[in-house]
Amino acid sequence: MYRIELTSGCKRDFKKINKGDIQFIYDSLAEFAANFSSDYELSLMQSGKIKKLQGQKELLYRLRLRSYRVIYKKEHEKLLILVLHVTSREGAYK
Repeated sequence: MYRIELTSGCKRDFKKINKGDIQFIYDSLAEFAANFSSDYELSLMQSGKIKKLQGQKELLYRLRLRSYRVIYKKEHEKLLILVLHVTSREGAYK
């Protein structure tokens, strides 16, 4: 099972989001980590909920949660999903 770890930048992002949406994001990330596998990730990619980001030095992914975008990377050795950034769609790719 993967675990979620939030960066300090991600924690700052949560201060800009209302409490109801924060709870939705936390619940969604907990479900994402609990169910995470190669097959699960592939099915979410096919549905468009996950997308591999282009033009990055490291392998980053975007998880779409309603109008929010969660930018994350996987570290297989640690079985860790590191959430780098959470923001609304408008500010996600700046």
